[in-house]
Amino acid sequence: MFNPVEKQFILQLARTSIEHYFATGKLLKMKEEEMPFSLKEERSCFVTLKSAGVLRGCIGRLEPAQPLYLDIIENAVGSAFADARFVPLSSEEYKLIDLEISVLTTSQELNFFTPEELLQKLRPGIDGVIIRLGENSATYLPQVWEDLPDKIHFLDSLCEKAGLVAGDWKKQGMKVLVYQVEIVK
Repeated sequence: MFNPVEKQFILQLARTSIEHYFATGKLLKMKEEEMPFSLKEERSCFVTLKSAGVLRGCIGRLEPAQPLYLDIIENAVGSAFADARFVPLSSEEYKLIDLEISVLTTSQELNFFTPEELLQKLRPGIDGVIIRLGENSATYLPQVWEDLPDKIHFLDSLCEKAGLVAGDWKKQGMKVLVYQVEIVK
């Protein structure tokens, strides 16, 4: 999807966005004409921050709503300063942070009739998964399969993340969507 120059640009844009927010308390403003063509397309992304390999922030959007470069700027700042699971990033901590940008493909609904068929169709390490049941929903990026390689445990954990009960992925009416990502780190 992205060539090495574009990948470097994406990483630098995310870092510059966080640094600009530290300095000004405002989002970085960039002109669209300064962007590579691939970053002008409407795409969605997640920006993940890790400290010594441990999650430190992750914010993103599942559906494209704006050019990718704007999503990178907003999600980089959001992951550093607005992830409700963590206190805002300090400037000292920022120096030790590893950045990862996951650019998403469009999600596709996974058609299945039984829980067993759902388990057969999931592709660990390839598919990001979105579940929806009633008003509850949650997602895990494909990278989460590294920590939760068992499909049942993965889906149980995703249900709990959505505010449901482990095993609810077997319920009638559960919608499951999948997407893939290109990781830039």
